[in-house]
Amino acid sequence: MAALGAAFARGFAAFTGRVLGPYQAAVVRIGFGLAWLAFLLREWPERRVLYGDRSPWSLDLAGQLLADNGAFTVLPWFGGRLWFELVYHLAVLAALSVVLGWRTRASGVLFMVTVLSLQNRNVFVGDGGDNVLHVMAVYLVFTRCAAVWSLDARRARRAAGARDRGGAALWAVLGAALTAAQFGGFSGGTLDWVSAARPYPGFAPLLWGLWAVAGLWYAVNRWWPAGEPRAVLDALATMLHNCALLVIATEVVLIYSTAGWYKVQGSRWQDGTALYYPLHLDYFAPWPWLSGLLGAALLPVFLITYGTVAVQVAFPFTLVDRRVKNVLLAVMMAEHAGIAVVLGLPIFSLAMIAADAVFLPTTVLLRVGATLSDLRTRLPAPGAGRSRLRQAAQVGPEPVRPPTLGRSV
Repeated sequence: MAALGAAFARGFAAFTGRVLGPYQAAVVRIGFGLAWLAFLLREWPERRVLYGDRSPWSLDLAGQLLADNGAFTVLPWFGGRLWFELVYHLAVLAALSVVLGWRTRASGVLFMVTVLSLQNRNVFVGDGGDNVLHVMAVYLVFTRCAAVWSLDARRARRAAGARDRGGAALWAVLGAALTAAQFGGFSGGTLDWVSAARPYPGFAPLLWGLWAVAGLWYAVNRWWPAGEPRAVLDALATMLHNCALLVIATEVVLIYSTAGWYKVQGSRWQDGTALYYPLHLDYFAPWPWLSGLLGAALLPVFLITYGTVAVQVAFPFTLVDRRVKNVLLAVMMAEHAGIAVVLGLPIFSLAMIAADAVFLPTTVLLRVGATLSDLRTRLPAPGAGRSRLRQAAQVGPEPVRPPTLGRSV
């Protein structure tokens, strides 16, 4: 009994005092930020047709659906193109900030708001990757995903103990924007404390709570940087991060397990021909010659179809063995890369690879990070060439010496 109590105490201390998977969380952050950024940039020419004023799914139709499901979006607050363009390009900036890890507490919330706003505006476009991104955007807000490999981590190392005036100014601006949205009368009920569609708290408590916690965190770091309040907040943030990372991992397991067991029940997956049909659809054939070459090879199609079902069904059971899990994880990532190339679904594949990254071994991530760091140090600095030219110009050309008699002969 004493041994069990000691083990529980050690586990609780690790759960509250150690940030689990900081590198995995950073890769998940970068991956989903890149997926959303790539989607927004790819669809930029057609943005108004998908989510804006030219969309066949008009604001009136979207409003009827939103009144029924209570989903959150800021696009119906104002009509017209200007508000849509502002939200869309804010989404681009938020995704870029999440990738770089700049002001991640604020940019992560803006990332979540823009993802939900655009996707809930028109739920009839997109693919399975949008659903994964939709869910993960909410989970990322509660993780400490900028502890490593981010501009926030670099700023924390360089300005340890310094007053963060930029963060305080950003917090005040976001608080003013949230106040205007709450009491401005134009939010259309999407920032109510209780949802108009269902009797549960709406989106406002989450946003106000995140804003208040950010202010409390700044105040504690400003006036009690080494006291007990800071230790308590740090432990709570660590626990919240660990819980959110566990939820992300559980979500990935559920995605693969449900997808695998549903495939088992399908007749096309049972007879090994499920991959054959999308390879012969023009919509999923960005490289027709490649799709035709693979579709004509019946044995590889049969093996890939059965292998997909086997890997997805078996993956949750392989988590107990690290080596087997790593092998299946590499197989699934390679499969998603193949889907991106062969079937033309790069955003979906990138979103799934980013979700899979939560299970990557820390040693592999550290090795990759060290390799990228070595490559960066070997590359010349951006201004190195110009500085050498400037030094040469200051020194001047080497004087021309007259030839000697021996050289002239």
